Amino acid sequence: MVKLRLKRCGKKQRALYRIVAIDVQSRREGIDLQKVGFYDPIKNQTYLNIPGILYFLERGAQPTETVYDILKKAGILQNFVLIKRK
Repeated sequence: MVKLRLKRCGKKQRALYRIVAIDVQSRREGIDLQKVGFYDPIKNQTYLNIPGILYFLERGAQPTETVYDILKKAGILQNFVLIKRK
């Protein structure tokens, strides 16, 4: 099963997180299938590759709680529900 989750990178005390599609059995720093965005909690910046995220969500990928909150805040999950209903 594939999950959308955060992958930590950056310096000590200056963590940045990549949002990646990764196999459930891989560890946090394991090999990811695709990078679909990043999140900087210090500057509160987010970049999302919307087509990439929708691609994995359509194929059954499950976001973690934190990624779910980021996607919900960006309004992507509302778009995904509307596309799925059509």
